[in-house]
Amino acid sequence: MKEKTFSLAVSPHIRSQETTAKIMWSVVIALLPVSFMGIYLFGIHSLYIILVSIIAAISTEGLFQIITKRKIRIFDGSSVVTGILLALILPSTVSLWIPALGSFFAIFLVKELFGGLGHNIFNPALAARAILLASFPLIMTSWVSPFDAISCATPLAIVKENLLSPLPSYFNLFIGTRSGCIGETSTLAVLLGATFLFLRRIISWHIPVTFMATVALFSLGAGKDPLFQVLSGGLILGAFFMATDYTTSPITKKGQIMFGFGCGVITSLIRFWGGYPEGVCYSILLMNCLVPLIDRYTLPKRFGEKQPRISRIVRIKDKK
Repeated sequence: MKEKTFSLAVSPHIRSQETTAKIMWSVVIALLPVSFMGIYLFGIHSLYIILVSIIAAISTEGLFQIITKRKIRIFDGSSVVTGILLALILPSTVSLWIPALGSFFAIFLVKELFGGLGHNIFNPALAARAILLASFPLIMTSWVSPFDAISCATPLAIVKENLLSPLPSYFNLFIGTRSGCIGETSTLAVLLGATFLFLRRIISWHIPVTFMATVALFSLGAGKDPLFQVLSGGLILGAFFMATDYTTSPITKKGQIMFGFGCGVITSLIRFWGGYPEGVCYSILLMNCLVPLIDRYTLPKRFGEKQPRISRIVRIKDKK
């Protein structure tokens, strides 16, 4: 009889060809339409902001890893993603030291001090933006209209403060010809990038769709225009590119739906009754705090265990 040979190995037995670098560089590719559209709408200074933000993020990560004698990981693309995302949520009028400082905060304070990639509890780009907004509120809330760079209020600010300025049409909100951050104005560009991520199976629908649907339903219940609320501000950019961050979002599908719902509720509360016209940044950061709790109660139980075992030490995996 012919002998059979069995191979014994530890789990996981099913492996993916995806790596952290492949995932991160895919996100970079997905962000290219948003970046190009922002540069087209707001001018060449937006390109400088993006480049400075990327260079500062890579430099900060590399220097920190050299000083602390850690493995150099600047080529995995994670710092590039952070640099681009931070630049896209900045006004096009900021001086170049703002993205440089913001990238330093994002990489040094929010990412590396927590242990590096996969260990941070907050989204680095959003946390850096929150720090910059608290430190330099006037600089961070100076908006201009596309092409002519005339100072004006954002659509959400016009509604929030009952200004007499005309509101942009749904078409302009979708294309991006309205004031706002570099990468948040064009819904079309964001959806193009998001489609690429869906096709690559980098993200799933659970968080972004729940996030946007919650804002729409909450707006309808509050007597607001749901389509205007979804298309305005940084909701769509945040839903697809920020809230879906592997490290700071729940693991399970049920948990992701809960996360998206919480983001939508907090965003709506801040927009309608808070003192700030936009709430996407703070809603995602607040829900980041609850991710360990969400995972604790949504992870499936192992056979024979009363409570699922959970480790939040390293949240980023070779496959999402």
